[in-house]
Amino acid sequence: MSTASTRLPEGRYGRSADERADRTLKIVGSVLGALLLAIVGWFAYHYVAQNKIGAEVITFEAAHDSVRIHLEVRKDADTAGYCTLRSQSADGTEVGRADFRFGGHATRIDKVVTLRTTAQGSTAELLGCHAD
Repeated sequence: MSTASTRLPEGRYGRSADERADRTLKIVGSVLGALLLAIVGWFAYHYVAQNKIGAEVITFEAAHDSVRIHLEVRKDADTAGYCTLRSQSADGTEVGRADFRFGGHATRIDKVVTLRTTAQGSTAELLGCHAD
């Protein structure tokens, strides 16, 4: 005696439910992956292309109640904006913070600014620059 098989013949009745679900998941995953890639690309473009101001602290000199900071700013011509600087004491407490404005036609500004502090500062940190 032979036993009867309960399986359907392969390929006779079309795709199984699992194969259809797999295909749907692949399509949905591809669409979501493409959407994520587009969003990351959009943010990267705006971060790189729209950032019109770059700056760095060259040197600084701390005094008892101030910090002199040599700041170099690179920007597009006719862009005005400001850079935020801060100083911290040796224990990490913030002792001074100020915004320094700039403008004009120059694309490179080399300036020494004085940041007033409430105590002896041991650092000079550029927090960021922003266009107006």
